[in-house]
Amino acid sequence: MRRAVCPGSFDPITNGHLDIIGRASKLYDVVHIAVMINQSKKGLFTVDERIDLIRQVTAEFDNVRVESFHGLLVDFCKQHDIPAIVKGLRAVSDFDYELQMAQMNNGLTGVETLFVPTNPTYSFLSSSLVKEVAAWGGDVSHLLPPVVGEALTARLAER
Repeated sequence: MRRAVCPGSFDPITNGHLDIIGRASKLYDVVHIAVMINQSKKGLFTVDERIDLIRQVTAEFDNVRVESFHGLLVDFCKQHDIPAIVKGLRAVSDFDYELQMAQMNNGLTGVETLFVPTNPTYSFLSSSLVKEVAAWGGDVSHLLPPVVGEALTARLAER
């Protein structure tokens, strides 16, 4: 069975993330979405909320599994017998960092990284940018699945 992982913080998941996940789901039998737990970072959404949102918006992909992880991604890969990491690249600047990570991960455990160029529609898109624009009242509805947009609006209204 061909397995891969799409890691990230997904705070929140965007249409750009979904584009990469959807494309990976066509290439692999099982795609694990690994939601990173970073104790030193305070996310807008809790890890459990992110997992719930991701499960809702990936329900159409019956080969996608959503889980959290803490620590090294290569350890997650070993625990789940995953030989490949799928990463979306938005720009050349992403490549510099991601190449270093890919080489380190491969050197540690032999796991491979597959780089997928982002759909040009989403080449500028990041969760951080979406949160910032939304916090200032900008319309980001076209950048997020509807359920995520609703959750983002509600969370920002709480603040």
